[in-house]
Parts: sequence; C-alpha cells; structure tokens
Amino acid sequence: MAFMEKPPAGKVLLDDTVPLTAQIEASQSLHSHTEYIIRVQRGVSAENSWQIVRRYSDFDLLNNSLQISTLSLPLPPKKLIGNMEREFIAERQKGLQAYLDVITTHHILSNCELVKKFLDPNSYSVNYTEIALQHVSMFFRSEPKWEVVEPLKDIGWRIRKKYFLMKIKNQPKERLMLSWADPGPDKYLSDKDLQYAVKLLSSCSHPYIYKITFATANESSALVIRPFSEKGTLKDLIYKAKPKDPFLKKYCNPKKIQGLELQQIKTYGRQILEVLKFLHEKGFPYGHLHSANVMLDGDTCKLLDLENSLLGLPSFYRSYFSQFRKINTLEGVDVHCFGHLLYEMTYGRPPDTIPVDSFPPAPSVFVVSVLESILTCEAMKNGMPTVSRLLQMPLFSDVLLTNSEKPQFKIPTKLKEALKTSKECIEKRLTEEQKLIHQHRRLRRAQSHHGSEEEKKKRKILARKKSKRSAYESGEEHSAKYSNSNNSAGSGASSPLTSPSSPTPPSTAGIKFTASDLLPIPFNTLF
Repeated sequence: MAFMEKPPAGKVLLDDTVPLTAQIEASQSLHSHTEYIIRVQRGVSAENSWQIVRRYSDFDLLNNSLQISTLSLPLPPKKLIGNMEREFIAERQKGLQAYLDVITTHHILSNCELVKKFLDPNSYSVNYTEIALQHVSMFFRSEPKWEVVEPLKDIGWRIRKKYFLMKIKNQPKERLMLSWADPGPDKYLSDKDLQYAVKLLSSCSHPYIYKITFATANESSALVIRPFSEKGTLKDLIYKAKPKDPFLKKYCNPKKIQGLELQQIKTYGRQILEVLKFLHEKGFPYGHLHSANVMLDGDTCKLLDLENSLLGLPSFYRSYFSQFRKINTLEGVDVHCFGHLLYEMTYGRPPDTIPVDSFPPAPSVFVVSVLESILTCEAMKNGMPTVSRLLQMPLFSDVLLTNSEKPQFKIPTKLKEALKTSKECIEKRLTEEQKLIHQHRRLRRAQSHHGSEEEKKKRKILARKKSKRSAYESGEEHSAKYSNSNNSAGSGASSPLTSPSSPTPPSTAGIKFTASDLLPIPFNTLF
C-alpha cells in the first residue's frame, strides 16, 4: 500500500497551544495514601473543564521526567512518617498547587507532552511516535531509496510532529532530516489542494528559505525531507545547544545567557524580514516564525517549516498573540513573532512577560526602537507595524545583502485563491478566540473589582445610607398616615352619628338654622 493511499483520518480539532489551568479542589485520604482532586480547564471557558485524580507519587513521577529541563521546580518534598496528618495534607496541597501553577505557566513546559498527558490523559493517550513510524514505513515501501538512521526523539516542541534522521542508500554519508505531522485545527485547504501545495514546496527557491529535498501529503498527514544541519538552528546558536538533544534539555534553562553581536542581529533580522516580505507578496501564509524555525547556513538565516501553515498547525507563540485583538492578521502574527525572535537574539533569552514594560541595555538604541514598536503595551493596543515598515527602520535599512540568488516560487492562480481563503479562515478563528478571551478578561476584571476590599466598603456605606433613607421615608409615611387618621377622626367628631357605613344624610342646602338649633346636645341624650 503506497503512502498516498493511506485512508483519511481527518484534521485534529484540538489546539495544543490553548493553555491548560489546574486547580486542586479537594483531597481525600484512603487507607495508605492521599488523592488530590484537580479541576483542569482548557482556555477561558469553564464548560471546557474536567476532573482528574492524582497522588503525590504521580506528581513525583512527572517531576522526575521533567528533570531533563534542569529547571528547579517547587515540588514539595517526600515525607514517609506523618504524611496522613490533616495539617500536613493541607500544607502539601498548597505546595502541589504552587507546582501546578509553575508548570502550566512556563511556556515550554506547559506545551510539552509530559505535562499535557498528566493533565489531560484522554486527549493525549495516543503514541504519536508509533503513528509516525507507521506512515514513514508506508512511505518507504514506495520510495525504497531512503533509509531511517535513527529517530530524533523530542527535538521539537510539537506533540504531533516527529523527526527522523535519514540517509540515501547510495549516498550513506549524507544526512537528511524527515519530519512527519498530521493536520491541525487551522487546516482549511481541501485534501487535493493540500497535497498539491505540499508537493510544490520542493520547487521553492529562495536564498533565505531552507531547501526541501522531498515533500508529500495525504488526507491524514504530511512528510517532508530536508538536509540535516550539524550546526542546527538560530536557537541552537543563541542557547549554545546540540541540535539532536531534546527540546526541554536544549532551551528550558540555558547555562549561559548571552545575546548575539550587533552585526549578527542586524544581518539575521534583515534576512528574516526579507523572506517574510517575499512570502506575503506571494500570498503564502506563514505565521510560524521563531528562532528554532530558522536554520543557519554559514552567515545566512533560512526559514523552516513552510508546510506548517498548509497543515493548519497552531503557532508556537499563539498563547501570547491571542491575548491582543489588534494582532489579527497573519502578517501581524509574523511581526509579533519577529519581536520575540529579535528579543532572543539581543538578550539571549525570551522576554519574561508580554507586553514588555522596559528593556535591558541593548547593543544599540535602534534595537530597542524596533522592540518597542512590537512588544510594548502601546504596540499591542495600536497594532503591529508592517514588515515593510520594519525594513525601513535604521536597524535594518543599512544592511547590505550580498546573496545574488534569484527567488523562485510559482504558485498557480487557483491555488493562490485557495491559500487566500485558508488565510482568511485562519484569521477568523484567531479573531473569534481573541473575542472570547477579551470577554472573559472583562468579566474577571468586573468580578475582581466587585470583590475588592475598597468596593466592599463602598457597598457597605451605600447600604447604610440606603437603610437610613428607607427608615426616614418609612417614618414620614407613618406620620402622614397618622395625620390623615387624625383628620378623619376630627371630621367624625362634628357628626358623631355618621359612620362610613351609615346612609348619606340628606342635603341641608337652603335650610336655615336658628341659634337654639346650634346648641350642643347633652351627652346623656346620646344613650
């Protein structure tokens, strides 16, 4: 059975970049251990949540697996005696909650398969390495000249994308890298258009795009082969990492933090912006820029993973730019991601938070000027500059590019229309997600304001005033009723024989009374 004859499996609707949050709701002590009941939520919707039960030993096992990152994670220590006491369990629960908060907010850890499986075992129970091997084996049946040297385990951050070191049988010394991935939630191309577009990638020629040796796709996955670079990516250069090491080991906790030289920042930045401009002009969506997607070839940066946008895979920085409604186009996404990359090149590490309030000293004020136009709070509110605008800024405008290779990437008109429609759908899903996040943030802000101590005091003062006003108005109303009652009683005294139920006396109009008629009636005559 040939690779292209694999039956369709459909795109993956789950977006792996949507953050998971975890809150320990309760604990329950059994005979020999304690279980912690955890509420896990995906994104901002409380409806998209579920419960998991974990023991301390489960946390310990996860923590041991994460030690490859060399991060110092705050897991509470073990205790063999007295670990069933109520006070100890309550204290341990606080420590485990702090641990969950760290691993779900750390950008790399929160996206790794180990953490995802711990928090959402139902969605991540599949062995993707086995699936990838099955697809690669099918491919080799129809293309026998290729051979797998070894799997490159966990060198990337994506859970559903796997890598293998390859060779050509008649060229055993040449090394290539095969990547396999299935379609993601932003796959809007038809199967036919996807297959055609992926095959077209090997014909793309550009001085700043890494050459693709072979590419193919079917309804359920895509397979791409490229030359393997021993030098690795731009991220490997910045973090001084070995390309074949796992992603967590390479980038979570670099031993030495040091940015690049100013000339490297200028040259690499200009090259990346030039290729982004080229892709945008061709109508080819990208949206996947980060330093691990930029290969180094001597002093030249070359873009990787053009197939990601065709497959509809979510961006590495999606959890950042989905917070800001002004970053709502794929060009805006590329510019925002370029800001992250420029910060990494400058300071040797990613920014602590987004937006960035202030920048450490940089090799040039022009670097800070570009960063301020992309990563500050003001930039997030006003929107991203265009790629063309960045190329005109002093940091990049005077860079001399010496590469004379003429770019070539012919995209047929019909496919261009399909890519345009796909791009619009990707941007629409992003806008809808940003709208939900914005509404949730407003609701939380209102709830937080309503629950603040200052607001509680204001409500108490208003309640007292309202109570006093109500009491005063009630007193006035009572006085008015009492006055009316007295007036009614006074009217009744002038005619004691009448009552509301007595018949109406005949009219006295026109009758004349004498003085004796007006004399008071003796009291005893009434009885």
